[in-house]
Amino acid sequence: MTFRHSVVALALSAASIAAPSYAKEAVDLLINDATILTMNADKSVYQHGSLAIKGNKIVAVGDRSLAERYQAAQSLDVDGDIVMPGLINTHTHVSMTVFRSLADDVPDRLHRYIFPLEAKLVSRDMVRIGANLGNVEMVKGGVTTYADMYYFEDEVAKTVDKIGMRAVLGESVIQFPVADAKNADEGIAYAEKFIQQYRHHPRITPAFAPHAPYTNTTETLQKVAKLSEQYNVPVLTHLAESHREQEKIAERSGGKSPVQYMHDIGALNKHLVGAHMILVDDKDIELVKQSDMGVAHNMSANIKSAKGVSPALKMYDQGVRIGLGTDGPMSGNGLSIIDEFNQVAKVHKLVNHDRAAMPPVKVIDMATMGAARALHMEDKIGSLEVGKLADVIVIDTKAPNMVPMYNPYSALVYSANAGNVRHTIVDGKILMQDRQMLTVDEDAIRDEAIQFTDVVRKTVIDSGEEVL
Repeated sequence: MTFRHSVVALALSAASIAAPSYAKEAVDLLINDATILTMNADKSVYQHGSLAIKGNKIVAVGDRSLAERYQAAQSLDVDGDIVMPGLINTHTHVSMTVFRSLADDVPDRLHRYIFPLEAKLVSRDMVRIGANLGNVEMVKGGVTTYADMYYFEDEVAKTVDKIGMRAVLGESVIQFPVADAKNADEGIAYAEKFIQQYRHHPRITPAFAPHAPYTNTTETLQKVAKLSEQYNVPVLTHLAESHREQEKIAERSGGKSPVQYMHDIGALNKHLVGAHMILVDDKDIELVKQSDMGVAHNMSANIKSAKGVSPALKMYDQGVRIGLGTDGPMSGNGLSIIDEFNQVAKVHKLVNHDRAAMPPVKVIDMATMGAARALHMEDKIGSLEVGKLADVIVIDTKAPNMVPMYNPYSALVYSANAGNVRHTIVDGKILMQDRQMLTVDEDAIRDEAIQFTDVVRKTVIDSGEEVL
């Protein structure tokens, strides 16, 4: 090879090495000019930042320079709006949207009103209609993942699959006859079939959902705990929620608290997610932490029912896996986690007599990474980090209630509402863009729910309950 040929070869080689540094990497979605709240361990925030999504994963998150490195099939320029992880609702009964606003102030409503109403009206159709409506409400409020407990959860799963959300769905197990099972054993069998059907779904995690310790026998709770280990699935339950539960369990166990009882029978473990957790003391909290279970904190529902305020701040500060939930739409009336923020922050200040208690960053953490940890999904969701699933929401910061925005965490907790969510993305797919649902027909879903209210009205009137 001549000297001239060598020089040319070297030049071509150098060019081939240098070329990739100028080529833009192809991605599916690029979000630019964003105020990015990553909710990672360092709580990194990027002003005018960019986030890149390829497939269903986040491939880059950082400052504005990222925009020059990627070529996107679709771009969202959000003009400084907040970009953050999708919100996670750790406890609800989504299908109960069709019962919303019934008997709001009836004492002992669960036993005197809800259980009898469900006995008359719960069906596959009702579950599907209510779940469709609740799913739309959550997507429009920025909820990308939720944990649900109800009946006919395979119907809920179909609605989740269609709209494109992520969910942990627990099939209820309870000792008395309900719509889809005559007893707890039938409920467990139904749950097992559901788990086998959905255990490999990419966005749906099937689970057992024993209603509560006092509405199931010790044997049933132990059986569910053993099966959860066998199938490696979650167990969703109401725990330490009411004085009725506290009294019943004390009678059964010789004076133990619900948490202590669950621990002693072997049902307090890493698979468990306990909703409410109001009536707990320091000993209970220590058992909860040791067990590695998750906790769902449902402020609106708890204070509306006058059951009390969970020591959620203490649990959070002690490292318990705790996230926010709404409870069912008959309890807290809404399914919006954003609308929980304000109450969570303010009520904990009140009960602790400390204006500095529960600062906004802790509230947002409990709605994202805290909730992901409660569901043992922190390796997949809860923060905007490379390699995590692309569950992302965009919050409008130009709405009158969000102007001015000096601190994004404070703006979210004390000023924002569900209507401020502009875009909702799950698994890299845009489900809502500029408040418009893209994967389901919102009008048709709403119309079907409105039609079902006629059935509810007739049933309530015929039953003689004057609650409308």
